[in-house]
Amino acid sequence: MACQISLEKLSKTYRVTERSAGAAAAFHSLFHRTYKEVHAVRDISFTLDEGEVVGFLGPNGAGKTTTLKMLAGLLHPSAGTAQVLGHTPWRREHAYLRQISLVMGNRNQLLWDIPAMDSFLVNQAVYRIPEAEFRRTVDELVELLDLSELLRKPVRNLSLGERMKCELAASLLHSPRVLFLDEPTLGVDLTMQGRIRAFVAEHNRRTGATVLLTSHYMADVTALCKRVIVIHHGTMLFDGGLDDLAQRIAPYKLVKIDVESPEAAARAAVFGNVVEVDGVRVTLQTPKAEAAATVGRLLAELPVVDLTVEDPPIEQVIGQVFAAEAGETPQAC
Repeated sequence: MACQISLEKLSKTYRVTERSAGAAAAFHSLFHRTYKEVHAVRDISFTLDEGEVVGFLGPNGAGKTTTLKMLAGLLHPSAGTAQVLGHTPWRREHAYLRQISLVMGNRNQLLWDIPAMDSFLVNQAVYRIPEAEFRRTVDELVELLDLSELLRKPVRNLSLGERMKCELAASLLHSPRVLFLDEPTLGVDLTMQGRIRAFVAEHNRRTGATVLLTSHYMADVTALCKRVIVIHHGTMLFDGGLDDLAQRIAPYKLVKIDVESPEAAARAAVFGNVVEVDGVRVTLQTPKAEAAATVGRLLAELPVVDLTVEDPPIEQVIGQVFAAEAGETPQAC
């Protein structure tokens, strides 16, 4: 597959002022300012191939949005290089901007007081989309996102979930080859989150667009992404498959059992590391290689009513990545 996005030691550093609180410090800063450098992104390097959907993960302040803004051409880096579709993003060439789109869950591109369809017509004019192509794309997006009842309503009258669906549609009218999604399900309810995930997956399947997705909802990532990139304090910690990440950081299984009595639950401690007890429900942590043997012993020696075996939640795996990077002791296996 062709490489669509390539970053090489991309960095962004801000120079910000510092001063103490109080009137005297404020007066002093008028004549003698103190500055410090804040490294938002440091030496980020990775590539994305055509058609990939990649999760870009990290806590608040990790540098995710800064990276997306550089790739979308909104920010100029302090160092390093990037190529997207053969273009340098921050040159903001028309040929480049016509092939990408950036959707930010906490930003509004639709005009607030007019129907969403009118904003679509504005985008048609901006991107010079031929009428036949525009109508065909709108019809397809209306079908995929169930927008037929929304396009004629003023945007201010839409719910957050409805507005996000219209925002997605507006960003895709010009059929971008690369889509940057920054928290696209932020603040919407669980049902709408599921609809947006399904739409992104279907859009990727139909068009082959490359997608770089940031989200704090791990369900977004696990539903859409086979590969994840993890950053923290602006530095890359991991680039690989979701399964590889779990295997590397959390090579264990969670065995959840319901037993007949609290006394039986207390005996479960001899079968593995107990991570949670709730009455007669016990959660054990056991190495993957020993999971089958542990389950056999539990069933043979305890009055088990119900039993499930699960991989650790991806949130927990990501949390251990950050703990390891900070020099803390990861949770024992």
